[in-house]
Amino acid sequence: MWRRMLHVVLYSPAFLPFEIPSMNVLLSWLQGFIPTPLLAARRERVLACLGACAGLLFTEWLSKAAFGEINPWFIAPMGASAVLLFAAPASPLAQPWSIIGGNLLSAFIGVSCAKAIPDPALAAPVAASLTIAGMFALRCLHPPSGAVALTAVLGGTAVTSLGYQFIISPVAVNSGFLLLSALLFNNLLRHRYPHPAHHARNRHGTTDLPPIERLGFTRADLDAAVKAYDELLDVNEDDLEDIFRDAELRAYSRRSGEIRCEDIMSRDLVIARPEMTPGEVWKLLERHSLHALPVVNNSNALVGIVTLRDLVTEPASGRPIPRVSETVRDLMTVRVLTAKPEHTAVELVPLFSKDGFHHLPVLDERRRLVGMVTQSDMVAALYRRKLGEIGPVSGAAQ
Repeated sequence: MWRRMLHVVLYSPAFLPFEIPSMNVLLSWLQGFIPTPLLAARRERVLACLGACAGLLFTEWLSKAAFGEINPWFIAPMGASAVLLFAAPASPLAQPWSIIGGNLLSAFIGVSCAKAIPDPALAAPVAASLTIAGMFALRCLHPPSGAVALTAVLGGTAVTSLGYQFIISPVAVNSGFLLLSALLFNNLLRHRYPHPAHHARNRHGTTDLPPIERLGFTRADLDAAVKAYDELLDVNEDDLEDIFRDAELRAYSRRSGEIRCEDIMSRDLVIARPEMTPGEVWKLLERHSLHALPVVNNSNALVGIVTLRDLVTEPASGRPIPRVSETVRDLMTVRVLTAKPEHTAVELVPLFSKDGFHHLPVLDERRRLVGMVTQSDMVAALYRRKLGEIGPVSGAAQ
């Protein structure tokens, strides 16, 4: 639609009396001005607005309490920082070192340029340029820090009279208070903040890639593609990798159909009770050749999971000894990752292959245990699916 409108306007005789030879090139260039849709959900947009408001109020109140009516006790670039910290907390530009390192560095450079260069019209662009170079070098790129550098130069006598004190108050204090509010807010919402720069590649501590990463694209492929792109991307490469792998799984699910948990889970389950002793659970595991048992209460609601490893101790001798005094309630893992019957097998692949889970309890809408999916179930299901895709081999012996 946008392309057609541009074409009509630019080819209109009232607009241009002649035809532009490279119209397609011009139209493609003008399309860059059309805003792309933001994929954030409505809930995230509302929370970002509320978080920025609460964070800035918190920062302003603490800054005013610390400095009284001494100006300036609050600086405008904090508003730009709030956009990143609350609306895009996963961005590399919004991480703690980015805001603290970037703002302190830019304040130092801005004050230094203001002192060394008498003409503010020259000092301001020089300060911004040096700030960008310094942030690249120190890996603390934070766009609002450019505004901090300009504030140090163009902030008037209230700022310039502070000299290098401007770095501590208000810049360091404002940045610290805003970061504290972002840490509290994002973690209360269970956003990953600070966003880890790298996640563990292999939970066993070996050099092998996790199973899910041994086929398809590799991290080296991703790094090469990002490097060839030759532009700074405002996204963590680990997040890019996770997004691409999720897209791969979704594409696979769309091509091959969906296998659901309820299709492959075990239903006749061996269970443990919280009051059972380690010895009783050990016998159950041994009798049924199992490595883990779900722990349920009298209503069949899941309360934990217990594994062979939970039932033994390893003294200095290195030989495992069964525990004898505790009950399962004292040993079990309470925070258990679970699935629902309608979850697809493809959705579980990252949990089993990357996060290292071996047993996944399946719960109904009332959180009652209805089944268990294991790595063996997953392998068998995907194997059978692959056989179905291949079909019978022509000419095979009957």
